[in-house]
Amino acid sequence: MIGVRVVQKVSSTRGFAKVAPYVIPALDRAVHRLTRGKVLLSAQMLPGVILTSTGARSGLPRRTPLACMPEDEGRTWILVGSNFGRTGHPAWTHNLLAHPDAEVSWKGRDIPVTARLLAGEERAAAWQAVLRFWPPYASYQARVEREIRLFRIVRRPR
Repeated sequence: MIGVRVVQKVSSTRGFAKVAPYVIPALDRAVHRLTRGKVLLSAQMLPGVILTSTGARSGLPRRTPLACMPEDEGRTWILVGSNFGRTGHPAWTHNLLAHPDAEVSWKGRDIPVTARLLAGEERAAAWQAVLRFWPPYASYQARVEREIRLFRIVRRPR
């Protein structure tokens, strides 16, 4: 698909990394709210969730639209802390490290989840799967010295 390749190429650029963190989440939140949780604008290219986590310092709920890689037919997901290839870890990753119990809005349904930071061989295998899923993550990693955090989120009982 030409459209996907064009989006992948554009999303790999430094210019995209400068603009996207301000524009894409705001648009996603607005569209998600207007459609009562049924549509995420960015999910037209990549699957996405709205993550509701607890602020690491504030303790307040924080809603973050994120691209995700669904696994096991949507029973688990990989979240990639790429921060669009910017230097620091995104705030939502700090929140999940401090408070791993969270919630995702997935296809209009709110699902309680628990997050786990991946490490070692498990992270390496997930990273390879993520790169097959969305190759621009490789350019994000190449731009930063930090290791991009990967989380596996799994459903938990309500």
